[in-house]
Amino acid sequence: MVLLVFCNFPDERAAHAATTCLVEERLVACGTILPGVRSVYVWEGKMEDAAEVMVIFKTTGPVYAKLEKRLRTLHPYKNPEIVAIEAGAASRPYAAWVAAATQVS
Repeated sequence: MVLLVFCNFPDERAAHAATTCLVEERLVACGTILPGVRSVYVWEGKMEDAAEVMVIFKTTGPVYAKLEKRLRTLHPYKNPEIVAIEAGAASRPYAAWVAAATQVS
């Protein structure tokens, strides 16, 4: 099962550092960094309008709990957006690659 995990960061440096660490630790097979996103939300009673960088991480269900825990330690936000969505379908070779790339001991 391939999971797509969405997470926004304050800037590209933070996004790249976290992505590199998570790939090296085999918690994700890949992180696609998408600069130039903008988020509008209410935080602690105040309207926010922030330029952010989104990362879409590719991982598997068995690794998700470890990924979420590690991502919280790497992330500069107090309450980072970490949203996982199960891929409804993925090519067999790609899903196999994600599974092989995220085998954590």
